[in-house]
Amino acid sequence: MFASTTYPRFILNNLTTALADTPIVLIHGARQTGKTTLSKMLGDDYGYLTFDDETNLTAANFDPIGFVHRLPQKCILDEVQLVPEIFRPLKQAVDKDRSPGHFVLTGSTNILLLPQISESLAGRIEILRLHPLAQCEIQRVGSNLLTDLFAGKFPGNAVPLNYDDIVKRVLWGGYPEPIQRPDLARVRAWYRNYSATIIERDLMNLTSIQHPGVLPRLLRLLAIQSAQLLNISQLAPAFQLTTPTVRHYTDLLNRIFFTDILQPYHKNQVKRLVKTPKVHLTDSGLLCSILNVSDKQLLQNPTLFGHVLETFVYNEFRRHASWSAESIEFYHFRDRDGYEVDLVMEDSQGQLVAVEVKASATLKKNDFLGLHKFHRVVGDQLRLGIVMYLGEHAVSMGKNMCALPINSLWQGSDK
Repeated sequence: MFASTTYPRFILNNLTTALADTPIVLIHGARQTGKTTLSKMLGDDYGYLTFDDETNLTAANFDPIGFVHRLPQKCILDEVQLVPEIFRPLKQAVDKDRSPGHFVLTGSTNILLLPQISESLAGRIEILRLHPLAQCEIQRVGSNLLTDLFAGKFPGNAVPLNYDDIVKRVLWGGYPEPIQRPDLARVRAWYRNYSATIIERDLMNLTSIQHPGVLPRLLRLLAIQSAQLLNISQLAPAFQLTTPTVRHYTDLLNRIFFTDILQPYHKNQVKRLVKTPKVHLTDSGLLCSILNVSDKQLLQNPTLFGHVLETFVYNEFRRHASWSAESIEFYHFRDRDGYEVDLVMEDSQGQLVAVEVKASATLKKNDFLGLHKFHRVVGDQLRLGIVMYLGEHAVSMGKNMCALPINSLWQGSDK
């Protein structure tokens, strides 16, 4: 779909900044998102070893202390989740030499959930999450969109919009390899092989799984529910398993970055808010391939397209946030009267940007009902309430409210 195989990674600046004052930086994220490519952008100053190599894996497991002792002064260690025993020797190494930029680690499972990290490397490590490519990275167009939105500003220019192009971007997703493929059938083949391999290899290496056949079925069920409320207890009967077992398997899919759980935004004093989380798959291409949907099927099923487009927009904002200088938390909002907002983003000052996604080229007054209700709940904390839609014009809709074309996400100014 896209001509070039080399893309900028805007998180590179965050990586070099962290290495300037931190002994160890960990880049974690799903396999095939470009962690190795990103780490090698640091240049020849860093040696490189991967634990996907059986020789390195065996050596590190046999003598982790000696293995770390023999490493060069600056080194990239790829796929460190395969050798959890290495974290304590790494701690000992940086305790002897606290110079910044000592080690760059990469991992394809959520390292934050490994107890060795919190026990061994607290205060010595900075953790960055690498997502699949954002659309603005694919376009090589820098974006300060999140910064502008939290400042209460939005792009006021009309942006030419190609409907077919947006549908293709949703179907192809952001993984570097499948976006090179011109044919949707070949894109689906890549995602099918990818998800099967990760589940069969990486998850089996993580933990003992009593019912491995459940995981592909659970992933498909979560894909069907992407952008919707998640109730684990309602899923369990479909697998004839207990709720704790299905919750454990859902957590495993989170650990390999296939799914994200979006917690509800709520204030303790507001009792009428729904406190059930939502689930999103972490890439729209992965989602569409699991669901086996085509462009025609999306366009013929507005409800399905709405959920898929919401997942696409959610992931785009997550990718923008990953290179933001500001720490941003993600939520959704829903109250017991049925008012809802698809996505709520909160910065470290407590300022909020709320986003509603509409798979429509036209705007209706009702599109803003959830945003207005949310505004009444949070008051002046709300910087902007936004409806992202398939129209071409950025439109002010009154104080703190606007509508933005979906492709504002990749039509920004130079970063």
